[in-house]
Amino acid sequence: MTRLMTITAVAVAVLAALPRAAGAQTAHLQSELLKDWTELRPVMMAIAGAMPEAKFSYKSTPEQRDYGQQIMHVATGNMAYLRFFGGKAAAPAFDRNARSKAEILQALAASFDFGDALIREQTDESMLQIVQTNQFLGPSSKARVIYFLIGHTWDIYGQMAVYLRLNGIVPPRSDRP
Repeated sequence: MTRLMTITAVAVAVLAALPRAAGAQTAHLQSELLKDWTELRPVMMAIAGAMPEAKFSYKSTPEQRDYGQQIMHVATGNMAYLRFFGGKAAAPAFDRNARSKAEILQALAASFDFGDALIREQTDESMLQIVQTNQFLGPSSKARVIYFLIGHTWDIYGQMAVYLRLNGIVPPRSDRP
């Protein structure tokens, strides 16, 4: 009997020491996309606002977009691809050729707010629905459209960080005390 109790105690101790599988948690596509989208907005607003307005016309080379145009490229790209969703949220109106810092930042914010509203309208299932986009992206799930926009935005973020550094400004996410 003592031997059986010892074996049982050892087995219980071994089982208790084994790593446990994560709880039965399930991620939801819509909420994961919304999280990534909403976390990107303040990052982009911070880098967009970091350049002084007098430098919004700065170009790293003559062939490149200027700083303000980089921001508008994100805003107009967001709007162009988000319209493929055909959601209930009304698309914001803004001047695609805005030049002032305030107008440009407003356009960027409005494009992120529009995306936020459209993603919130979705379910996991509807995020997998195929929408017709353009010749560049082609027929794609709504989820793919959002991840494309997130990747595109990070690409432009990297270019904007270079513009800031070429002007002696540390990008906000790199500014450490």
